[in-house]
Amino acid sequence: MKRAVIAALAALAAAPALAQDIANGETQFSRQCVACHVVRDPGGAVLAGRTARTGPNLHGLEGRVIGDVEEFRYGEAMDRMRERGVTWTAERFTGYLQDPTGWLRDELDDRRARGKMAYRVRDAQTAADIWAYLQSLSAR
Repeated sequence: MKRAVIAALAALAAAPALAQDIANGETQFSRQCVACHVVRDPGGAVLAGRTARTGPNLHGLEGRVIGDVEEFRYGEAMDRMRERGVTWTAERFTGYLQDPTGWLRDELDDRRARGKMAYRVRDAQTAADIWAYLQSLSAR
C-alpha cells in the first residue's frame, strides 16, 4: 500500500506532466463528491455541492488541520491526525482521496487505523484535478 501512495506522490511531483485541470476537477467533484460534501465559504454561501452533511465542508483545505471542522464528527484516525496538528497539502489530499484507509494507516503507522470515507478516487490525475478545483473555490 505504501508503495502505491509513494508512486502517486511521485507522479504528482512530476508536474507539469500532471498539470491540474480545474474544469475536470469541477466535473469530477460534481460526479463523485457532491453526494457527501459541500464547499461553503465562511459567510455561508454554497460554492459547490448541495447541503450534504455526510462529509465535512471542503472549503479552505490547504494548510487547514486535518479533521478540524467543528460541526463534523470524524473517525478516531482523523481525530488522531488533528491531535498531531497535521495539515492538508496537495500531496496529502490526493493520497487520501485515492485510498483513505490505506493513507491513514501509512500516515499513522497503524495497520488498524480506518477512515470513515469508503469512496476512492482511483486516478492520481483526477485527484489532483479535484484538489485544484477546491483550491480555486477557496480563493473566493
